Amino acid sequence: MENYTMEGRTYRYYGQEAPLYPFGYGLSYTTFQYRDLVLSPPVLPICANLSVSVVLENTGQRDGEEVVQLYLRWEQSSVPVPRWQLVAFRRVAVPAGRETKLSFQVAAEQRAVWAQDWRLEPGTFTLFAGGQQPGQRTRAPSEVLSTQFTVTGTARPLRGC
Repeated sequence: MENYTMEGRTYRYYGQEAPLYPFGYGLSYTTFQYRDLVLSPPVLPICANLSVSVVLENTGQRDGEEVVQLYLRWEQSSVPVPRWQLVAFRRVAVPAGRETKLSFQVAAEQRAVWAQDWRLEPGTFTLFAGGQQPGQRTRAPSEVLSTQFTVTGTARPLRGC
């Protein structure tokens, strides 16, 4: 085997074709609503970590658990990257009619790309938060919020941070 790229070999690189059962697919006996997706700071230096918060509300009649998933998308990259990258997830129990605010950290190394070594690049990124993958066709009773953030500075090796 001489071609070690992942393109066409894993769902993250399939292009527009969606996987039959994406990560997070499943059945729930209640419904959830996401709101107030906040990134801090929305503009960050190249080596900085990103703080994320989102509010999850159980809008159904039963107590339930939701797997909250965060995905990252590079809007422009110097090398091929996945359509989106899972960067965090957490299973959370929410009683019926209640809500909870969740906080996450997205580390700088989670934005790194492989270009003969791990590199951080400046640019615009989109962060998705929800109970399923972005653009999921097989709809579970959940939703996905998104917002963008900007990384400033010059490209550098990850080990230089």
